[in-house]
Parts: sequence; structure tokens; C-alpha cells
Amino acid sequence: MNSVDTSARFRTGSVDMTHGGGGRAMAELIRDLFHRHLNNPLLDQGHDAAVFQPPAGRLVLSTDGHVISPLFFPGGDIGCLSVHGTVNDIAMGGARPLYLTASFILEEGYPLADLERIVMSMARAASEAGVPVVTGDTKVVERGKGDGVFITTTGLGVVPEGVDIRADRIRPGQLILLSGTMGDHGIAILSKRENLEFETEIRSDTAALHGLVGEMLEAVPSIAMLRDPTRGGVASTLNELATAADVGMVLDEAEILIRPDVAAACELLGLDPLYVANEGKLLCICEASDADNLLKIMKAHRYGQDAAIIGKVTEGSAGLVQMETGLGGMRVVDWLSGEQLPRIC
Repeated sequence: MNSVDTSARFRTGSVDMTHGGGGRAMAELIRDLFHRHLNNPLLDQGHDAAVFQPPAGRLVLSTDGHVISPLFFPGGDIGCLSVHGTVNDIAMGGARPLYLTASFILEEGYPLADLERIVMSMARAASEAGVPVVTGDTKVVERGKGDGVFITTTGLGVVPEGVDIRADRIRPGQLILLSGTMGDHGIAILSKRENLEFETEIRSDTAALHGLVGEMLEAVPSIAMLRDPTRGGVASTLNELATAADVGMVLDEAEILIRPDVAAACELLGLDPLYVANEGKLLCICEASDADNLLKIMKAHRYGQDAAIIGKVTEGSAGLVQMETGLGGMRVVDWLSGEQLPRIC
């Protein structure tokens, strides 16, 4: 099949059950779409599993399912999100991401042109991150038994010598840093889903953060904890860490940045931005003596320009996260009860 035939088929065709049947149609889909855009030496091996020499050091392995709705949103789509999400999970373990695998579940009838758009976005994100997709899998489910496209990505990374990121290294006296504004991703998804219009377009912050993490760890290998506040936002993430480390935390409301349009949207919708998902931000917990140096490094990076020290780790009140409000009072920042926004990540 020549390139003209392939291009026309992807413009007008749709996924059908034969694309998951293991025969010619499936082989052509893998060759003409997935392999054409995601190709690299390990994927070119053509095996069901990628074969490579394991690197020296401690390995980190993470997997993540992506079921976001809508599949395309301001600032991104499920393709780049599936790369960024797993790359960031690897990076939050203090590791350098090496390889990704990808599993696609496709619904019968899904337009091939949209699928190609997703795969091209995924390929760009993987290329920009320098983390190739080295093997994968494709399944097709009957019409009405899926939701267009689901993607699961698994990532492998290696931890540099001297780095030890663990919740049990969090202790009183350490400071909490946040790399930027809150809630951009969640509100971008909701605005698209509900056809909400604002004066300016709210865009997702989805991004691969391993470059920023690498610079931070190179300067301060002793960082105690890193975490990206995705589902449940900053509030749920810090509650999880405070509970795991058996410590208290106090946040400073004045230092937590929210874009005016995001804040306005949250107020309109009755949402607390502390609980809204992010896909391009990180939390860092470090010794107080290292905080200013790390903040300087973060602010110099494209994904940390709005970084701030937002709080501290305290003794007592184990597992309790509180916030000093702009009025001088204190309020409890509790776990999210239920889910504010479904299918955000």
C-alpha cells in the first residue's frame, strides 16, 4: 500500500474489529500508523517485547492508565498526556526516564484520522522528552463498549547514585515548594467538556518535568520528596504525604498561585482550586537550608517560573494539613471527599 492510499484511509476510515483481530488489517494499522510515527531502534526490533541492555543503578517502574474525556483539550490531548504522565511519575521517584511502553484500547468506529492525530502527538511528546516508546499493544472493543481511545503507558527509569526520594524522609522543619500555578489542567478539561467560555482560553499545563527534576537533583541530591499533584490536586497530594510521613503541614495561602481566569472559573463552578488536577506541576519537600537554592533553579526553568515556597512541615498534628488564610486564621485542608471532576487524568 502506497503513502497516498494510507493517507486517504486515515482521513476517511474508522477503527473496526479487524484492526484487533491479529490479521492483515491489524498488521497494517501497526505498520502504517503506530510504527510510522513512533519508530525508533528498539521498536524496530519488531518483537512483542523490547530487548535492551539494563542500565546500572536502581530501576524505577511505573504504569498509568489514561481515560480522559474529552480526548482533545486546550493545551494537549490524550496522546501527549499519556507520555507526560508516566514520564513525570518516573521523575518523581528521582529517576531519569529511559523507555516507555504503550497499550491502546480502541473502540470500534473511532475515526482513524483522530487516532493518527493522537499517535502523532504522543510521538512528538516522546521525542521532546527523549524517552522513546519501545513496545506496545493494540486491542479493539465493540462499539459502545469503550469511549474512543484508552491508553496505558508504562515507564522505566534509573535513579542516580546518592538520590533517595521517599515519604519517610519527610520530617519537621522542612519546607514545601510548588513549581507553579494550580488547577490549570482540570479547569481546561472542564471548560472544554462543558463548553464554557471565558475571556481567555484556559490551557492545560501538561508537560514532562524530568528535565526540571534533573536540574534540581543535580544541585540538591538530598531532596526528601517529590510528587506531581495530579488527581485530587495539591491538597490531596499533601494529605497523602503527611499521613505517610506521620507529620503535620502548614501552608501559606498567600504563596499559592492561581491564575485569575482559573480562580474565576473555580468560583463560578463552586470548586476549590486546591483540589483541582495538574499535569505539569511538582511539589518538592526539602531541608530549609536548600530551599532558596532550589527555588532559584526552579524559577530559571521554563516549567518552574512561578515556583514558590508554599509551606512547611511541622511536628504534632500528624497527618493534618492546615493553611494560614489571608485573613490571618487557620483552616484544615482535608482529604478530597469523592471526586470534584471525573476523568481528568
